[in-house]
Formats: sequence, C-alpha cells, structure tokens
Amino acid sequence: MHEISLITTIALSLAAALVFGLFAKRLGLSPIIGYLIAGIIVGPYTPGISGDPVIASQLAEIGVILLMFGVGLHFRLKDLLAVKSIAIPGAIGQSFAATVACTAIAVTVGWSWQEGIVFGIAVSVASTVVLLRSLLDMGLLDTPEGHAAVGWLVVEDIITVLVLVLLPPLAASADGEGGIFKTAGIAVVKLVVLTVIMMFAGARFVPHLLHRVARLRSRELFTLTVLVMAISVATVSYLAFGASMALGAFLAGMVVGQSKVSHQAAADALPLRDAFAVLFFVAVGMLFDYRTVLDSPFLMIGIVAVIIIVKPLAALVITLISGYSLRTGLTVAGGLAQIGEFSFILAEFAKSLKLIPGEAHNVLVAGAIISISLNPWIFRSFLALEPRLSRIRWLNSFIEIRGGKSGAKANARAIEQEPKPSSVRSIVVGYGPVGQNVAKILYEFGIEPTIIELNIDTVLEIQAEGHHAIYGDASRSEILGVAGITTAKYLIVTMPHSEMSLGIVHTAREENPEVRILARARFLHQVEGLEYAGTTIIRCDEAEAAHALAEALLQDIKAPKTQIEAIIAAAAEGDDPKVELD
Repeated sequence: MHEISLITTIALSLAAALVFGLFAKRLGLSPIIGYLIAGIIVGPYTPGISGDPVIASQLAEIGVILLMFGVGLHFRLKDLLAVKSIAIPGAIGQSFAATVACTAIAVTVGWSWQEGIVFGIAVSVASTVVLLRSLLDMGLLDTPEGHAAVGWLVVEDIITVLVLVLLPPLAASADGEGGIFKTAGIAVVKLVVLTVIMMFAGARFVPHLLHRVARLRSRELFTLTVLVMAISVATVSYLAFGASMALGAFLAGMVVGQSKVSHQAAADALPLRDAFAVLFFVAVGMLFDYRTVLDSPFLMIGIVAVIIIVKPLAALVITLISGYSLRTGLTVAGGLAQIGEFSFILAEFAKSLKLIPGEAHNVLVAGAIISISLNPWIFRSFLALEPRLSRIRWLNSFIEIRGGKSGAKANARAIEQEPKPSSVRSIVVGYGPVGQNVAKILYEFGIEPTIIELNIDTVLEIQAEGHHAIYGDASRSEILGVAGITTAKYLIVTMPHSEMSLGIVHTAREENPEVRILARARFLHQVEGLEYAGTTIIRCDEAEAAHALAEALLQDIKAPKTQIEAIIAAAAEGDDPKVELD
C-alpha cells in the first residue's frame, strides 16, 4: 500500500479540530483552545494515534502565510492614524513592559538575556481573533474604546513584522557571522528593496492582473490567482531576500488590498485561510510537550502572570496617562490579556533560528491555552470594575488632569472657533460611521452641528477641517454646556449602546427640557428605556433593517405605494396590519 501520511495527517488533524473545537465552543471558550488541544491529543507526546508533526508543521507554514496575507489585506493606515495617540505609545509601552518582565523571568531560570528578550516580544503580542471576538460579544467593537483596542493591536502586528525582519540578522550575529548592526543593516536594505518592489512594481502589476482575471468571471481562477499571489510572494521573499515568509505574505496582502477587487479577494481567501489556520493551531499543539512545562513550573507561572497581570496593568496605566477614559483603559487591558497566533509565529521562527530554547514553545502553548480560556472572564471582570474604580477620588482626579490637558486645549480652540451660523442649532454625539453620515447630511443642508467625541484625535481632525467639535463625555453637564445644549434645538445621539445613551439623555433633559432628542438603539428591548428617559424620536437598528427589507420586497413585487406606506407605518407602531395586496 502506498504512503498517504499527508492525507492521514490532514484528515486526523481536521477531524480532531472539529470535535474539540465544537466542545470548546459549547463550553463558551474560543475554538482556538479546541484546536490546540486537538493538536496535543494527536501529537507524538500523548498516547494513541498520532499524525506526522513534520507534515503538520509544513501545513502550518501555509497557515502562517494566509494569516499574514489576511492581516496585510485588511491593513489600513487611516485606521491606525485615527487612534495613533494611544495605539502607538500604548503598544510600544506594553510590549516593553512584557519583554522586560519575561527577560527577568527567563534569566532567573537560566536562559540568556537575548533569549529572554525574543521570548518576551512573542509573549507581548495578543491574538487578533480573540480580541475581536471579545469586543463583538460585549458590543464594543464600534465604540471609541473598541477602536483604541483594535488600533493598539494593529501596532502590535507591525511590531511583529519588524521583529520578523530583525531576527535573522540577530541569529547571524549570534553565530559569529558579523556584527549585529552590519547584518541588521543588510536585512533592512533587503526589506526596503522588497517593499519598494512590492509597493511600486507590484502595485501596478497585481491589481491589473486581478482585474483581468476578474473579467473572466471564473470564481476558481480568481481564487487561484489570490492564492498564487500570497504563496509566491512569500516564497520569493524568503528565497531571494532572506525575509520570513510571513513578512512576504503581509506585503502581498497590502498590495492586493490596494486593488478595487480587494473585497472579493478577501472573501475568496477567507475559507482557505480559516482551513489552514486550523491546521496551524493543530500543528502548534502537536509540537507541545507537556513534560517540559511540568519540569519548569516557575517559568510557567511567571509567564502566565505576565500575560494576565503585567500586560493588562501596563495597558491600563499607559491608557490613563495618555488622557483616555477609564472605560477605554479597562477595555484595552482586558482585551489584550491573552496571546495567540502571532506569538506562535514569532516563537516558531525564532526557534528555527535557534534564538530561543525548545521549551519556550511549550510554555507559549500552555500560556495561550490558559489566557484564552480565562480571557472572557477577565474581560468582563475588568469592565465590571469601572463603577468601583470611578468612586476612587484620587484616580478620578488623575484621569481628569491627564485627559483634561489635551481635551482642554481642543475645547478651548472650539470655544474660540464659534460654530458657523446655522438655521438649526444641533449637537451630534459620537463620530463613528453613523455620526459621520449624519453630520455629512446636515452639512449638505447647511446645518452646522457641534460634534461631541471621546477620541481626541478625531476631534482635532474635525476642527482642522473647519467644523465645530468638542472633546469629552456627553453624559457630563459641563461638556454639554460647552457644546451649547441650553440653546440647542436638536440633540442627536448616534451610539448604539443604550447604557451610554441613557446617561446622555438624562443630562440633556436636565440642562434643556425643550431640546428634541433623537437617539439610536441597537435592539428593540432598549427602546422603552430611552422613551422613559425623555427621548423624542428613536430609531432602532433591528426595526429599521426589518422595515427596509420588507419595503424593498413589496416594491419589488409592485405593491401599491399607499399600501406599502400603510403596512410599514402599522408595523412601526407595533400593530398587525390587515392589508391585502392587489
């Protein structure tokens, strides 16, 4: 019988990943935990049937390529610039704190300080998948604090890319192949050449090729083209420039992301990325030797403490020092108290270069399993601390002082820069996607609203564009006062979270009982509370989507306009309309 170890390894890995992934999901854990445990079960260090770890590691390389290709595909510089004042210093500061702590622990157990630094950098990187899932579950993804956390992680991803560039020259210098500055300089030159080629030559050729293939209207050819782009560029980067395949895949993703068909490319690459990402986590688990962890309990306990204590505390302190709110600090701290795929990518690459010992991989896997399992509880616990911490006077004073400096400057500028004369005095709270569209429509009708936003960078950008914006929490009377609530005719609250909106509505009603308040609710059960608080008009995302879809269907079947309006109006009032279509 001919050898089919490749097929048996894939079949065994995916089957085990499915079983344990479903089990983890039923327990309320991330499926990543299930994939890692599946790898441990089918690995060579546990009894029973096992896959081929060599083949699994090669499949994992494809998973790394597609993961980094996806990161590059979705990388947008403007998203990072929107939260640059917190994301850049925050990610760098937190990474530094985690690296120093890990280095101290590593040296204590007998590693070199160089090994400790490399290992610490790997520990400092959080999982994108876990963070986004936590933000979605808590409904925080489209909030200012959610944007700060995502931007923070984008900077960590960029740090990962830079470290992938510097690891080979670090390994070469350690082997006596030249000074680290010389080898690092050569590596940076190669990176610059590779980046120039990709950004200029690739940016012309790749979008053109994708457009030509897209015109053929062949789904499989387009998918194949995207796959070839990712793997070919990664391979060429490794063979011709000495860069890691992960870095080459990241650059390829950035180039493809410039194309007008990038959304289709992302949609086609997603199933492949997900499948090979599963194999990547399974392969990581297969290489896990639990005996090493049992032999190094101090190292294990120390690294877990860095992940769930040092990293969150560093993030919280940096966020508050930067002048952001307590809620933002707790969101970032809780969301980043874990490690995941990029930690493994860095560790595996460093291990192949002999920059970290073999047990580092095992400690990382154990740390990931523990931190990802605990992260939902940690995240909720951190957010639950907000009411208690907000009652600490000295902490409140510190937050107000730090946040007040930059915010006060922006608000002083806003006071000097009076809003343009407008027929309707209005205030818009929140400048997310909904707030931006509302403001844009008002501008087109000659209405110049005052924007209230908690992101200081966004406030400064709005002011630079010549519009009126205030920095601060709109639930506070002094902020609404600066925005002109006493003379405003309309207040538009665009955030979907009823808890935040209720506070704003209550304060606005106290300051101006006559102001008409328009608010947004995400779910129907939130409407009653907003009505009771004094909201004049409420638009619910659930109801509006249902009404719009129903109206589109009725229009498509050529229903009379009057009957459509009657049906939609009755549905909006909660009645059961008895209207028959002609």
